[in-house]
Amino acid sequence: MNAAYENLLTRRSVRKYKSEQISDEELGAVLKAGTYAPTAMGKQSPLLVAVQDKSDIARLSSLNAQIQGTTGDPFYGAPTVVVVFAQAGNRNGVQDASLVMGNLMNAAHALGLGSCWINRARETFELPEGRELLAKWGIEGDWIGVGNCVLGYPAAEPAAPAARREGYVKIIK
Repeated sequence: MNAAYENLLTRRSVRKYKSEQISDEELGAVLKAGTYAPTAMGKQSPLLVAVQDKSDIARLSSLNAQIQGTTGDPFYGAPTVVVVFAQAGNRNGVQDASLVMGNLMNAAHALGLGSCWINRARETFELPEGRELLAKWGIEGDWIGVGNCVLGYPAAEPAAPAARREGYVKIIK
């Protein structure tokens, strides 16, 4: 089977990470793959922000947990978080950013890294504290958080894939 196709079938969300930071080369490769995701009219509209600062990740995790109504770490201890943003007012922005998220996760798997899409990015960056982080990072403009892609070395092997549900696909001829 083609390696790229096999990668698509075997990628799983990782929910437990080693504390060791991923290498700059691995991060660069994952981010590069994200920038090659298809975007409407080739506009490359999303913004990717890779966060490895422990205090900023802790703040993001805390805000995310607050929105979720929990006290746990919704980032599962991952040492890197890539926040993907869509341009506000771009009618294809969320779709473009979602495709970026898919490329990030598939690239991570191809490199032997774990990843997981963590929701609540929109709500996080609507909060005053989220906007403060954007200002701290020097990000200007009107952006909508689409997803947090957590990255790291898996601390455990993800579960085997579940069987695909009946009726998942319909073919109309």
